[in-house]
Amino acid sequence: MISWITGELVEFWQTNQKYFILINCQGLGYEIQVLETFFEKLKKDNKPKAKIILWIKHIKKEDTDLLFGFASKDQKNFFIQILNIRGIGSQIGMGLLSKFSINEVINAINTQNKKLISSVPGIGQKMTERLILELKNKFQNEFKIEEVKNKEEFFVDNHEFNKMLGDLQLTLKSLNYTKKEINSLLPHIIQETKKIELTNKEEKKISFEYLLKVAMNHIDNDSSNIDG
Repeated sequence: MISWITGELVEFWQTNQKYFILINCQGLGYEIQVLETFFEKLKKDNKPKAKIILWIKHIKKEDTDLLFGFASKDQKNFFIQILNIRGIGSQIGMGLLSKFSINEVINAINTQNKKLISSVPGIGQKMTERLILELKNKFQNEFKIEEVKNKEEFFVDNHEFNKMLGDLQLTLKSLNYTKKEINSLLPHIIQETKKIELTNKEEKKISFEYLLKVAMNHIDNDSSNIDG
């Protein structure tokens, strides 16, 4: 059973609404279905023979083996939980994770935001209700967002920003920052981005790289204050 892989990118392609990459891992080529967001980032970066690291969900069937790749362990675990729901297949899980961050989905489940869940292609009203019902309890432990006094501070009315914010939280978690440390950073990040929007009317998009830079600068400043 393959659970994690690192190798050199050989090529990538799209088949209908599915996105694939081919990785050379010690002379073997692994065909892996990835999230649309990951696929688009590869296209944008355009780095031949780039080193790829993915968490893998390996699904064995009678006539084939399927590999699904994720940039973080949390995404993989989320995907597995989706597959455990009766009547919901792998493409629904991939579609959900491609369109929304884990935090956005959990927030939608906790607030029973059926409109957001059902906006994913292939998810109808009945499936939306089943997802919300069965995932609400499952995500309370591993994926639960810490309760904060002003939860609305962490989610603004901007889907792209919310998705980047979710990705940022996962990245900081992978760097071994605690949930408490991450949540303490978020208000500062949002405040900084609001300053940019107010002072630069032409700024239409704030990148993930910018958010990460703001987070790292704030961490560095905190460390300097402690050292001083």
